[in-house]
Amino acid sequence: MHFDAFDRYHEKESFLHHLDPRVKALVTVIFIVSNALLPDGAWLAFVFSWIFLLAANLLSQLGIGYTLKRSLVALPFALIAVTVLFSIPGKPFFTFQLFTSHLVITDAGFLRFVSILIRSWLSVQMAILLVAVTRFPDLIHALEHLKVPAILTTIIAFLYRYLFVLTDEVFRLIRARESRSAASAGNRAGGGVLWRAKVAGNMAGQLFLRSYERSDRIYNAMLSRGYSGHLYTLNAHEMKPRDYYVTAFALVVIFVTQVLGRF
Repeated sequence: MHFDAFDRYHEKESFLHHLDPRVKALVTVIFIVSNALLPDGAWLAFVFSWIFLLAANLLSQLGIGYTLKRSLVALPFALIAVTVLFSIPGKPFFTFQLFTSHLVITDAGFLRFVSILIRSWLSVQMAILLVAVTRFPDLIHALEHLKVPAILTTIIAFLYRYLFVLTDEVFRLIRARESRSAASAGNRAGGGVLWRAKVAGNMAGQLFLRSYERSDRIYNAMLSRGYSGHLYTLNAHEMKPRDYYVTAFALVVIFVTQVLGRF
């Protein structure tokens, strides 16, 4: 599997692509934190944040609906907050029977749930846009410049860089299993559920051992080539006046969003 299959960067000559990666990383983090701090039902602030995102999409030359289409995939993960529908005190909004339980959705719980969905949706869109307009090595260096602990940036960098290696290893294990599970036409290959569980457990163990051995070889090879815990890049990061202006403008927009969220 090629490394590009995991890379979500899109090469463009847009305004956002040419911004310093520190600006993009900082604005993204502040935007996500700002969304998390907005009160429930801050509809005007949510709309204002979405307009800001749409404008950023236009500046990226990726299309106004680029992040919108891709963010919908992450929405089901926000359903983990479904318990707030029943746990927040308030006036009964909707009641239904689930087996022997009588569940009541309150108005406050429903408001909290919808607000969580919107916050998650907006935050995911901003993160998608960040990785689409920023090369991954530049993003790692931006995090280093922003004083993120080196151990975290190193782990993230190597996890992303060697993810495709682990995927290839998994595919090799699957092919090995299929080659040893031949079956006649019309019959299902392999054994029962317990047999499949045993094989899956053995494959997981093999993957762990192979990954551990490979990581040890890679680390020794890096040390022999002068690795000292810092990743280098050929792209010099220099803050230009435009980067400072964009940072100031984005911070003002986020501040206005917080103000609107209090009305």
